[in-house]
Order: sequence, then C-alpha cells, then structure tokens
Amino acid sequence: MLMKMKYLILKVINIYGFLFLANSVFARAMLDPIDFLALQAIRKSLNDLPGSHYFESWDFTSDPCNFAGVYCNGDKVVALNLGDPRAGSPGLMGRLHPDIGRLSALAEFTIVPGRVIGTLPHTLSQLKYLRFLAVSRNFISGEIPANLGQLRGLQTLDLSFNILHGSIPSSVGTIPALSNVVLCRNRLTGPVPTFISHTLTRLDLKHNDLSGSLSPLGLPPSLQYLSLSMNRLTGPVDRLLSRLNRLNYVDLSMNEFSGNIPGKIFSFPITRLQLQRNRFSGPVRPVHDVRIPTIDLSFNRLSGGISPMLSTAQNLYLNNNRFTGKIPSIFVDRLLSASIQLLYLQHNYLTGMEIIPTAGIPLSASLCLQYNCMVLPLQTPCPLRAGKQKTRPTKQCTQWGG
Repeated sequence: MLMKMKYLILKVINIYGFLFLANSVFARAMLDPIDFLALQAIRKSLNDLPGSHYFESWDFTSDPCNFAGVYCNGDKVVALNLGDPRAGSPGLMGRLHPDIGRLSALAEFTIVPGRVIGTLPHTLSQLKYLRFLAVSRNFISGEIPANLGQLRGLQTLDLSFNILHGSIPSSVGTIPALSNVVLCRNRLTGPVPTFISHTLTRLDLKHNDLSGSLSPLGLPPSLQYLSLSMNRLTGPVDRLLSRLNRLNYVDLSMNEFSGNIPGKIFSFPITRLQLQRNRFSGPVRPVHDVRIPTIDLSFNRLSGGISPMLSTAQNLYLNNNRFTGKIPSIFVDRLLSASIQLLYLQHNYLTGMEIIPTAGIPLSASLCLQYNCMVLPLQTPCPLRAGKQKTRPTKQCTQWGG
C-alpha cells in the first residue's frame, strides 16, 4: 500500500513537472526565435539608470510579449519602446545593439531620454516596416546613417537632442512618407536636403551648424511647422516661403538669410513669425490682411516706411532696422486700445509719432521708440539692451533721409 502511494505521488510530481516545462517551452515558442534572440541582445547592451526599474519585467523565462515596452502581433515584435515613458523617470544607459535590425516586423522604435551612447546601428535600414523612429535626448553620436533612406515607409524621424555630426543624408529627403523630421539640437553640418514627401508637416532643424542656401523647391507645400533657427544658412527665401501657404509656425532666426521678405507670408495662418537676426533687406509690404499675432523682424536691414497693415499684430518687433518716415496713426489707436501689447521700434530712422504726450498707454502695453530721428513724444520704458541714447545723431538721420 505504501509503495503504491509513493508511486502515485511521483506520478503527480512528474505530471506537474512536465506541465511546468511545457508551459516554459510554450512561453518561449510564442515569439519568433529570431526576435527572441534579438531582444536578448538588446537587453544585454542596455541597463537601467539608477532609480529606473524598466527592465525588471524582462524575464526571459516568460513570454517576451508581456515585457514592458514590447508589443507583438502574432509571433513578431511590432513595437519596441525602451524605458519608462513617465515624465521625469530615469532612462537607460548603454548602447544600441545591431540586432535590433533582426526585428523584421518592427514598425515603431523609441527610447526615452537617458544616457544611451554610441552610434545608430546601420542595421536599422533592414526594418522595412518601420514607421516611427524616435531616439532623442540621449548621447547618440556619429553620423546619421545614409541607408535610413531605404526605410520608404518611415513617417517620423526624431533624433533630436543628441550629439550627431556630419551632414543630413540626401537620401533621408527622398523618403516619400515622411511627416515629421526633428533633428534639432545636434551638431549637424552641411546643407538642408531637398524633401520630396508630400505629407511632410514638421521640419525642425534648429540649433545645428547647417550652412548653404535653401532651394526654392526644396520643401513641400504641405509643411506647417518650420524651424531652422541658430544655424548658418544663407541666401534668399522669398520664393520658397511664398509657396508654403500652410505654415502655422516659422522660425528662421539667427541665420544669414538675405533678400526680401515675401508679402504673402503675412497672410498665412502663422501664430508666430520669427525672422530676427538675419540680413533681410528692402521694404516690408504685406499684400493681404496680416493674421499673425507675433511678428519679429528685428535686427535685419529692412527699410522704407512701416506698413499700417502690420498694426493688427499683438506683438511687433521691428527694432534695429532701417525703417524711415512717420509711424502710421493706426498704431497709436491700437496701442491706446491695448490691441497691441508690445511695439518695439527702437534703433531705426523714424521721424515721428502722432500721439498726445499725456496719453495714457495701458499698463498691459509696451512701447519703445528710442534711438530714432525724432524727439520722443513720451517717455516709455525700453529693454536694457536698447541703450540709453534717446535719439540718433543728426548726421545719421540726414544720411538716411530722416
């Protein structure tokens, strides 16, 4: 009887042992073996920063499709979001393993901000289904792989806030499905490539060291957000900007652009137009009603009279240019009604402003007229960088027809 009981107990143990082993094998078998090995390699090349617990769920004795940041469709990984996505959470450190290119069905790949170093694996070009690539706010170095242009379905490319250098490959501009390109805050050099995508809506290349001129046909009319500030870009942009009538944000500041500012751009649905600190010249002549709340054209070489049509802006920076003549009276009306919140006209060659010296400018409005060719009609506070001189020397005003 005792022997029979021992036999039954051993049989039950063997059955449960078999089931446990079967479940383990089944768990591993749920994922394609190539994807399984690729995830293992990726895990070995990355670690949590202190305070991060992202990889705690990555236990390879269980189903990898249940790992944090791993999303599967059938037996393939289709999305990989590495790191805890909560704002302020510590990120990851380490390097990107080339085996990421073996996740053949991957459509989305992201890494949260952290201290991931090294270069972008050239094997990324093997991910023919990749739609979304975002590896920002880390310490990725080296050049942008030219073979990323092989990702013909790529829609979002975000490599911002890294230490990438070299040029933006022209092949990236040939990707037909691109809608968002964010490469800001790197060390990129060379020209802005031509982008052929008819769905490109956002292009952010600010804070690099890009140079050269922009092709009049180099950006598609689908563009809505354009930021190229703080580079060394040159040449005219009037023909290019005139085509981009869907723009709602433009920042070309702190470059070396020259030529005229197209009058058409002031009627585009832009919330903020930033063209300051360039070499734009000539008169500013909007051709339709101005619809832009904030316009900054300061620190250029613009000349001629100030157009009354610009008075519809809430914040208008025209300082440090070569504007001449009297300030249109509509600016006074809008200033006194608080429709204009900020009007900076200092450091020009303006000759007058018809405003009663006792007029009460609303506290919500700011006006600066310093260093023009006029006796200031009223004293108003100016920014410190405007200097202390109230008017220009007479010789300068005569030279410019003041």
